[in-house]
Amino acid sequence: MKLSLTKVVNGCRLGKIKNLGKTEDRTMDIPGCLLYTKTGSAPHLTHQMLQNIHGLPAMVQLTLSSLAEHHEVLAEYKEGVGKFIGMPESLLYCSLHDPVSHCPAGYVTNKSVSVWGIGGRVEMTVSKFMAIQQALQPDWFQCLSDGGASCEEATSMKRARKSVDRSLLFLDNCLRLQEESEVLQKSVIIGVIEGGDVMEERLRSARETAKRPVGGFLLDGFQGNPTTLDTRLHLLSSVTAELPEDKPRLVSGVSRPDEVLKCIERGVDLFESFFPYQVTERGCALTFSFDYQPNPEETLLQQNGTQEEIKCVDQIKKIKTTDCNQEMTSFEINLKEKKYQEDFNPLVRGCSCYCCKNHTRAYIHHLLVTNELLAGVLLMMHNFEHYFGFFHSIREALKSDRLAQLKELIHRQIP
Repeated sequence: MKLSLTKVVNGCRLGKIKNLGKTEDRTMDIPGCLLYTKTGSAPHLTHQMLQNIHGLPAMVQLTLSSLAEHHEVLAEYKEGVGKFIGMPESLLYCSLHDPVSHCPAGYVTNKSVSVWGIGGRVEMTVSKFMAIQQALQPDWFQCLSDGGASCEEATSMKRARKSVDRSLLFLDNCLRLQEESEVLQKSVIIGVIEGGDVMEERLRSARETAKRPVGGFLLDGFQGNPTTLDTRLHLLSSVTAELPEDKPRLVSGVSRPDEVLKCIERGVDLFESFFPYQVTERGCALTFSFDYQPNPEETLLQQNGTQEEIKCVDQIKKIKTTDCNQEMTSFEINLKEKKYQEDFNPLVRGCSCYCCKNHTRAYIHHLLVTNELLAGVLLMMHNFEHYFGFFHSIREALKSDRLAQLKELIHRQIP
């Protein structure tokens, strides 16, 4: 695996990750995102439907929490999870937790980390964790780490130090077991940067992890509420400054468009794409504009249309979903509202996705009442394609030195 940077502007990194996969013939653009899945499948979508989405990411995100309970089946299968889930050609990254599901704190010891699946808590020792990775055979996998200390809450120096010490110990043991495994020789371990909101420990974690033979870095614990954003971004800038330039940086728990742009400015390369899934579960459609091209009339019309929709959104209202309660954002519209009952416009004007070309807002509104399953399929297709198009726009903006215009456009859509 080799990361080749073509441009670095004010901390933003543009380039490609080359020689990926078991055959080392795949590439991935950065900045970019991973394809979010649940138990190895894109939510609501069959594999065939997934192929109708433009701009699909090269790498698929699997979550250990959803696959750990199937360890014995996969171990007996012996051909890896990619072939098992019908995605043998895809690059696979296995993360420790599902970014959408709440992970209870306080279940980490010096010898194990707990993940939470449908059947409850699964305790992971280093040996069990590596045995599962051997059954999955992913291209990349996140190492075991103590993520109990995050930037979202105030962390004591003692707790932050413990999270770093444990994570480094887990990493050393996982690297040792990888050397002993023929199956995992071509898999890449992603080292995890921990340390909560304590700058000293975050920097120690970054420096020590960078000394190990890891293929990339996962910046953990940087998700949180808006009140801690400035603190998280300051820590993020300091941490990425300590990491080597030739290895990719991933961040967990960050997926909103405005936060993505702020993290890219601080040297982050790859993101999870769970935000479109959350929007779909709310019965909403992504409608935010990312067309920064200098066409004054068209841009003004798009912005006015977007702002008009934003004014109709109750920002305080929370919509209950099957997995979690999430506050609606200004990047989406709630298609359950009665005003869309007779709205025969596409979800987004000018969008070329399957849903927008074939169906209207009124049709999706009707489906949300009569056939939520089909509505989820169509919304998921649109929301994924819109989100992946946003990342394509980011890369194009970096190429043409117009990221500032894109950032300003996104900022204007936030009330």
